[in-house]
Amino acid sequence: MDLVKAARQGKQTAFLQIYDEHHLPLFRFAYRLIRSVADAEDILQECFLGLLRSECKFDPSRTTLLKYLFGAVRNQALKRLRMREETTGETEVPADVWSPEMEATQTELEIALGRAIGQLPQTQREVLILAYYEQLSLTEIAEICEIEVTAVKSRLQRARAALKETLAEYAPGMEKKR
Repeated sequence: MDLVKAARQGKQTAFLQIYDEHHLPLFRFAYRLIRSVADAEDILQECFLGLLRSECKFDPSRTTLLKYLFGAVRNQALKRLRMREETTGETEVPADVWSPEMEATQTELEIALGRAIGQLPQTQREVLILAYYEQLSLTEIAEICEIEVTAVKSRLQRARAALKETLAEYAPGMEKKR
């Protein structure tokens, strides 16, 4: 019996195994998209609970569980971003407030990189995160984002170019070429 089926039948050990194997990359992805720990935790909870529901559309013959869950996290994050924009009118994703302890442990470049990634358009940010932080293939990213591989490549190229320009001051000797 597969783990998802066992978890849907109430087997706690099966659910915990699924959660233990997948929650960290999914949380990182959600956090980097939404930039809020609380929202990322909520998104993860909703995705894992959704997996247990009878109306869940996960089909192991079509995709892996991890790819399915990445897609679910992406969809939940996009829904939250749309709701945030509708209620507050803000299109920017606010960063969590950093504690003094966290500030002390972060380097200037890490902070600048996080801000620069946060300023990317959502479509570029999600493919960049999946490619570089989660190290998924272009094909896997295309499946998760429901786009063509060529679109993934294009979005990655635009994201890299935007980051290069934004972070140029941190790379001495890398003058802008025009």
